[in-house]
Amino acid sequence: MRLGLALGYWGRGPSPAHLDLAREAERLGYHSVWTAEAWGSDAFTTLTWIAAHTTRIKLGTAVAQMAARPPTTTAMHALTLDHLSGGRVLLGLGLSGPQVVEGWYGRPFPRSPLTATREYVDVVRQVLRREAPVSLHGRHHSHPYDGPDGTGLGKPLKPITHPLRADVPVLLGAEGPKNVAQTLAVADGWLPLYWTPERWASVYALPTPLPEGFVVAPMVRARLCGDVAAGLLPVKAMLGFYIGGMGHATRNFHADLMGRMGYGEEARRVQELFAAGRREEAVLAVPDAFADEIALVGPRKRIAARLDAWRRGPVTDLLVTAPDLDTLRTLAELNT
Repeated sequence: MRLGLALGYWGRGPSPAHLDLAREAERLGYHSVWTAEAWGSDAFTTLTWIAAHTTRIKLGTAVAQMAARPPTTTAMHALTLDHLSGGRVLLGLGLSGPQVVEGWYGRPFPRSPLTATREYVDVVRQVLRREAPVSLHGRHHSHPYDGPDGTGLGKPLKPITHPLRADVPVLLGAEGPKNVAQTLAVADGWLPLYWTPERWASVYALPTPLPEGFVVAPMVRARLCGDVAAGLLPVKAMLGFYIGGMGHATRNFHADLMGRMGYGEEARRVQELFAAGRREEAVLAVPDAFADEIALVGPRKRIAARLDAWRRGPVTDLLVTAPDLDTLRTLAELNT
């Protein structure tokens, strides 16, 4: 199982620790470093900055939001950074949800999200292969555009720049069963948001064996500490925000996933508290058992035992959100 460093997206501003963490991860032999975006910092700019200060570590987006850019623009970002970094890009994509797509990007959330995702990946791959001008008569991503409000003058094009690699890996963030199944069919890897090493088989209906070379790269928050309860608070804060703040009360993919993992009533309570403005209570309402199940928190011996459970499943890459260098180094030592 390879290790990756998941830096996420910025809060109020850039973290002064991120570059040091990325450099140390490369020194320690971590396979990859990953950035994200929500409705603040973007994924590609930060990743380009890290690329300029590293030499070997792979560079991933976990995830770049599909609603933020047409698929051709995303492919341009990937091929440009792939050239500048010497072929280190891993392109992770996610559809997000209606609240973000319509509230932040000002566009309709697709009524057929599976089709939208499939078309998006198709166009990205066409750009990167550069075998012919991009052409797709799709429901969401037609190239050239053929909608009723167009001029009809669109011309099929292929990128001026020759991509460094035609096979830049494409990974998808997927939560629902149908989305996960499609990910196995159209992508090179999967970026699960929550992963339980003990119960993944009952939560996700994965085929056995997985496609050869397919990457399963869940994210895990890790912290080396003596007090497990205190160490779990940042995990619960993240869960409270994702479950309570990232999505509508009637349509929240993160809350749905928590429900499929056996915490449906608790998820609804977190949503209710968050919607009422009682955010601290919402965080505390996240069950410690759920937060602990999807995290690596505690003393070294406890983390070592938990890490063994992660290794026993189909995980190929563990993307670690670690707040300090000691945690980063401990995981590297335990994973050798």
